[in-house]
Amino acid sequence: MLRQSPINLPYPARLVCVLLSLVIIIYGLHTLSGLLIPLVFAILFSVLLFPLAHRFEQWRMPRILASIVCLVFLLAFIVGLFYAVSLQISSFSEVLPQLTERAGQYVDKLQGMTKEYFHINRQQQAVQAQKYAKQLLAEGGTILRSTLEATTSALTNVFLVLLFTFFFLLYRDFFRSFFYKAFADEKRSAIDVVFQGIYTVVKDYLAGLVLVILIIGSLMTAGLFFLGVDYAVFFGFFGACLVLIPYFGISLGSLLPAAYTLVTQDNPLKAVAVVGLYLGVQMVEGNFITPYVVGSKVSINPLAAIVVLLLWENIWGLPGLILALPLTAILKVIFDAVESLKPYGFLIGEAEKPRPPIKSLKQLAEQLPRRTKKIGQVEEKTVVTPT
Repeated sequence: MLRQSPINLPYPARLVCVLLSLVIIIYGLHTLSGLLIPLVFAILFSVLLFPLAHRFEQWRMPRILASIVCLVFLLAFIVGLFYAVSLQISSFSEVLPQLTERAGQYVDKLQGMTKEYFHINRQQQAVQAQKYAKQLLAEGGTILRSTLEATTSALTNVFLVLLFTFFFLLYRDFFRSFFYKAFADEKRSAIDVVFQGIYTVVKDYLAGLVLVILIIGSLMTAGLFFLGVDYAVFFGFFGACLVLIPYFGISLGSLLPAAYTLVTQDNPLKAVAVVGLYLGVQMVEGNFITPYVVGSKVSINPLAAIVVLLLWENIWGLPGLILALPLTAILKVIFDAVESLKPYGFLIGEAEKPRPPIKSLKQLAEQLPRRTKKIGQVEEKTVVTPT
């Protein structure tokens, strides 16, 4: 079989090819988001369920039955989670009259302040309110239609995620054989190392993320109980789940309990304390909990993390924010395994600590012999003795 010699292009041509490839890839990711997002979530869930499926198979359970049982467990967890959330939301209906009354009082206060400071009487305010209400009613059909479409899309995505997860668990050896054939020039051991690295980083990230959510939810629940906020468990773990959105997810989670506290209680300082609690927990989470629990398994430097968060958010929206870090961690494993892509893996990885500067000639003299010895050792290995 004849092999074609590689084509050596000049650097500008190679740069243009790389940039065009990036544009095509990003456009394809955005266009095929409806398919790729459930596919990526299914990969993460299949990695999470693999130890359970492997254990069932060790108990001499057929692989197809083990995959179905794992899906049943996953579906039961999702249904139980939604049921618990729906119970908490339905319990809000008991305090709805109180919320409406307090909201009316705050509206009256706001109208009074508007009249006092901006000299706009209540009649003009009522006219503007009616105008915005008519616009809202006119757009109500669009909002309702968008909500129904989003709900239908979410249900469809859940079904696709479960279906894809089942096939990933069932045909995992088949997909491994495909990669063996696709990269026939590489050793199978090298491909297995990449697979093991991807599996390890995803498994450790997901397991660490679950533990982080439990710790943060417990801390915020305890803090809300101490502040006397109702539904502390719901608000605490709701904010903890928003840690899926890195860097500012917990801060967003403080808005709902702060607004609820402001409406149901007469102390605005307590609402400020709720926001302070969430910000404090986020500071502890970012500096202590996540680094020590998740560790360096997802070794991405903060600058690269912010860039990939913005990039994936523009490509896939909210799911992109959730999937940004694990996807980037998977890409880093691949970059580190391919010789030509190792610089890019180094670029998005954790920054090395800079060496301390040499401040004196004495310190230089102490380091120079060690460096000279290392260079000499390398030279000895590279010298070829003539025969």
